[in-house]
Amino acid sequence: MTEDDLELDLLADTIRKSMATASGAELDKALAELGWADMLAEIPDIAIPLVFRLLGETGAHAAVLNDVIAAEAGLPIGDTPALPYAGGSWVVWDRADVSSSTCLDPELAVRQVDSGNEVPLVSGRRALAWWLVGTSRTMLNLARSHALDRTQFGKPIAGFQAVRHRLAETLVAIEGAEAALAVADDDLGALLGKAAAGRAAIIAARNCQQVLGGIGFTAEHALQGHIRRALFLDGLLGSTRELTREAGAIIRAQGSAPRLVQL
Repeated sequence: MTEDDLELDLLADTIRKSMATASGAELDKALAELGWADMLAEIPDIAIPLVFRLLGETGAHAAVLNDVIAAEAGLPIGDTPALPYAGGSWVVWDRADVSSSTCLDPELAVRQVDSGNEVPLVSGRRALAWWLVGTSRTMLNLARSHALDRTQFGKPIAGFQAVRHRLAETLVAIEGAEAALAVADDDLGALLGKAAAGRAAIIAARNCQQVLGGIGFTAEHALQGHIRRALFLDGLLGSTRELTREAGAIIRAQGSAPRLVQL
């Protein structure tokens, strides 16, 4: 392991600890103290996947998507630009801890607005895709742990073929989304990466809910928070369905599908 790898692991551990104890505006402040703005400016290809994947894995939240959008648009870090949401609507993600009942995730300080100005979405879509991948993996881990612990007919339900198929389908979807994100370096790549991550999160929510059964429906179980978060994030900057249609329109207009990666 190189010195750079050790430093990255240390940074990841530090960020994870911050997310375990803080969320919202408090986490915003903690990330700022850790040098989030500098990381975003100097090592965005490392900082964005790291921070947003950990947001998904830990279930924490912060309005740092604003910073990713602002950095790409040439706006000041700390700005709160209006963001497109599914169905042609617009939202603003405030820095204050004020939740909105109009969104799928009541924990987030997101409010609807009448309109907004177009902003570049490539980095923002990649960031949200990593967030979706992180929360999908956590949903999978919750379902896997339950399947290993829960017994029926004298053996863990993880041994039942139907359960194994659901967990395997979820894992394949998540790995596919990560593979798409690995080559998402342009508009179409980011669009497809966000669509793949949204699809993976929806598959994870459906399959993991089935594996967990009744316990997964309770508000006290961690799965429900991840499902709400995934549904909200899927709609932000374009839903899976919208992005898939948009990608199809691009390919139809060009008359061919571009090669996204050299194999």
